[in-house]
Amino acid sequence: MNGAQKRILLLSASAGTGHVRAAQAIEKICREHAGVAAVENLDSLQHSNPVFRRAYSDLYIKMVKATPTMVGWVFNQTDEPWKTDKWRLVLDRLNTAPLVKRIREFEPDICICTHFLPAQIIGSLVRRNRLETKLAIVVTDYDIHAMWLSKLFHHYFVALDEAKAHLAMLGFPPGRITVSGIPVDPVFSERKNSAALREKHGLRKDLPVILVSGGALGVSSAETMVRVLGHLQSPAQIAVICGKSEELQNEVRSVADKLDASHLKFHVMGYTTEMDEWMKLSDLFIGKPGGLTTSEAMACGLPMVVFQPIPGQEERNSDHLLERGAAVRCNQVSTLAYKVDQLLQTPTRLRRMSEAARSLGRPDAARVVVDTLLASDESPVVISRPHRRKIRKEFK
Repeated sequence: MNGAQKRILLLSASAGTGHVRAAQAIEKICREHAGVAAVENLDSLQHSNPVFRRAYSDLYIKMVKATPTMVGWVFNQTDEPWKTDKWRLVLDRLNTAPLVKRIREFEPDICICTHFLPAQIIGSLVRRNRLETKLAIVVTDYDIHAMWLSKLFHHYFVALDEAKAHLAMLGFPPGRITVSGIPVDPVFSERKNSAALREKHGLRKDLPVILVSGGALGVSSAETMVRVLGHLQSPAQIAVICGKSEELQNEVRSVADKLDASHLKFHVMGYTTEMDEWMKLSDLFIGKPGGLTTSEAMACGLPMVVFQPIPGQEERNSDHLLERGAAVRCNQVSTLAYKVDQLLQTPTRLRRMSEAARSLGRPDAARVVVDTLLASDESPVVISRPHRRKIRKEFK
């Protein structure tokens, strides 16, 4: 892969927002890199059958909102190496013909997939000699669910050493697995002064700032969190990000305005393109531990109060944060104010959590992905049928 500039195709899927954001982060690096001739970023679901797209994306969001325990059950039932591989590939082939057409038209030298759906499609095309390209798979959570396993690939990028150990134990060559971290927007790698940011956003420099995420998908109980945080004993500034939902923003502002808490100051806002600044000026983050949100917080050294994780992958992300001392978990909304007070009233503990978060952060992950791929000239790794049988027998 050395020498000539390369054509890079990024492939994500808008099932949630994290996969797309990771691809956008890598795209930014590609567009400024001298080794890249052209880059295109595709949301795989936008180039699929409309019915399939709605079922894949909308159904997931509805399940998260209505029956999150079902999401966890499906996650656990499918987390067995290559258990669902055959029917998934058939389903994907039937519904992604427009995507395959776009891929071939672009003629990529490298395909970087931040979701397992396009990774499976690319791997199948290369195996059947219907596409000549390098397949890189960027896992966008701390753990690796079985759906990320590909029969053919050139390189994996994972978040943690533990994730690399998992793949290596399954027989994937360690030399083809880079612990890059999860790609976040390059702006998170920029150093910015917290005091100056607070002044910019109209915040006091002498009071702690708590950042509350309403959730990009609108599945968090932001108004409930604000109501409970009104019982905080510690003076604080509470910034609430409500995303693109104007209705949620109005509900949260209404709740905050009715609170009788003169020692608390609420800042309620909608969607922001300055999340890196809000994270860098804050002392504590309250929200769901999605892969991208968590990685952004860790890049800023921002400890977390994990609240309402989606069963399955978000719970596993939470486990890693708790194990490393970068977060606490609140299982009941009734104890949220108590948990936060305990942290604000113990500055040394909060400082240790911030240091732990920073040790997990990898703000340069996107650049590591691009630099590694452009510097390598790797042949494909093929996981043979006998090897797959062996893995399923040993690790199901």
